[in-house]
Amino acid sequence: MTLSPGGRIGLAGAAVVGVAFGMARYAYGLTLPDIREDLRLSELVLGLVASATFAGYLAGLLLAGRLAARRGSRAPTTAGGACGAAGAVIVTFAQSPGLLAVGVVLAGSAGGWVWAPYSDIVTRSVPSRQQPRALAIITTGTSGGLVLLGALAVLAAVGLWRLVWAGIALAAVAAALVNLRLVPRTGSAPRPEGRAGASSLVAALRVPVAYSVVYFAVVVVYFTYAADVLDSGTLPAAAVPALYAALGLTGMVGVATGTLGQRLGSVRVAALCLATVGAALVLLGLAGGSVATTAPSAGIFGMGYMTGSAVLAVWTAELVPERAGAAFTACLVVGALSSVAARRCRDTRPRSGVAARRHRGGVTAQRGGADAVRVLARGGSR
Repeated sequence: MTLSPGGRIGLAGAAVVGVAFGMARYAYGLTLPDIREDLRLSELVLGLVASATFAGYLAGLLLAGRLAARRGSRAPTTAGGACGAAGAVIVTFAQSPGLLAVGVVLAGSAGGWVWAPYSDIVTRSVPSRQQPRALAIITTGTSGGLVLLGALAVLAAVGLWRLVWAGIALAAVAAALVNLRLVPRTGSAPRPEGRAGASSLVAALRVPVAYSVVYFAVVVVYFTYAADVLDSGTLPAAAVPALYAALGLTGMVGVATGTLGQRLGSVRVAALCLATVGAALVLLGLAGGSVATTAPSAGIFGMGYMTGSAVLAVWTAELVPERAGAAFTACLVVGALSSVAARRCRDTRPRSGVAARRHRGGVTAQRGGADAVRVLARGGSR
């Protein structure tokens, strides 16, 4: 069976993004309780490591464009795969806080390196009619990573947290090899210089940037409240891996984002995604710790979460095809900062009951990263 250019790049990109985002960036929260106990680390140290992980992600986002300009757009995806594999190996064998921090930061940076460059790869190597579908497949690779991480969570549940990271390292190596095999090299893309280029990019992205601010803020608020629900102790211990798997499985609908965007338009799809994650948040607020209500909320959220990310990749590539990577990067940076601001606002609100005890008990380790699923995993660690 011969794959089309869009199929080859979509498959490779989904594998790389799935490991980098669905596994490497989320694994720290999943294994945090066992890491703390095994290495005897304080909440302060764990919080600093989490903060450094977020910084590594932002660094990867900002440096990926520079590397692509010099070595081509495939180079950052290779660098991200190497960071994910190397970081996971270091964490697997870490016996000190320093080595742990290096490994977690390297693994966490992988997501920043790999995602946006695929926008340039797709717009330059895939026929225009196949581009929305390819971009949607690549982004939805995160769902597959979450499902695999949910399976690995069984190991973490019995204290074998190092095997979780070893599995991530193997997955990162396999994804990197697939990427090198299926994704063609591309030359460095010419970039507009001066204020005119920046101004035109800003003008084209006003609506997607506004969407990014709202979307990423709602996402992080959802996961913060989900963490409170899991921390309340009303749900079974298996809730955490089950929620990882549920988000991944329901998020698979994101592969249809490209087709949906071609029929309805990216603006309408983005609006539907905001409505979906908003509805999931309302349902979670009404759940009261009930499995019967929390599970449907997670399923609805998974669909809006993955489709909402995929439509942003498709949308920016439609608006600025000649600078798709830079456009997507700009929206991701804005979204990351928005998620931090939303979490800060949530953290400054008065707490009572479970939320207050959780805050006094050491929520610092959760605040470090923009990754909402890390907050979810930490909240359900008991």
